[in-house]
Amino acid sequence: MRIIAGKHRSRRLESVPSDKTRPTLDKIKESLFQRIGPYFDGGHFLDLFAGSGSIGLEALSRGIDYVVLVDNQKLAINTIEKNVKLLKEEENVKILRMDYQLAIDSLLQQSQGFEYIYCDPPYHFNDYEQLLSKLKPLLKENGLLLVECEHELCINDDWETLDVYTYRSQLIYKLRNIK
Repeated sequence: MRIIAGKHRSRRLESVPSDKTRPTLDKIKESLFQRIGPYFDGGHFLDLFAGSGSIGLEALSRGIDYVVLVDNQKLAINTIEKNVKLLKEEENVKILRMDYQLAIDSLLQQSQGFEYIYCDPPYHFNDYEQLLSKLKPLLKENGLLLVECEHELCINDDWETLDVYTYRSQLIYKLRNIK
């Protein structure tokens, strides 16, 4: 696993030594960033269910100013910490080891807002409606939410569906917050 583009291009990242996370393949990551960037002029990025932190760190490498990485697994957090240190990006990354609901509540209390939110919940996750509802106030107006999942989602009128693309058995929804 590596950073594909930007200031940390070609830098190798550690993978989470666990079968509880599934790393996003470089091919998927490159296609994802081509659809939302590919480069950024600042902004804040939330990587929820971050695993190794690869998606958020790719965004940072491509010009995002600040990234919040959230995961509740100890092995994932240890890997994220190693990857952030490897890239010397401690000043630009906040790491939260907690359940996603607690993390969202904490970020809301801090009045944190994001231009981009990426979430790739575990396979067994099934409460996407609640997840989208909780994320809405964190996303700035016209901000983009990217949701990776393995089945079609029912998206309500609070979101504009900009794109849905498929990679093997995965779907990635690109949604705009229309407040």
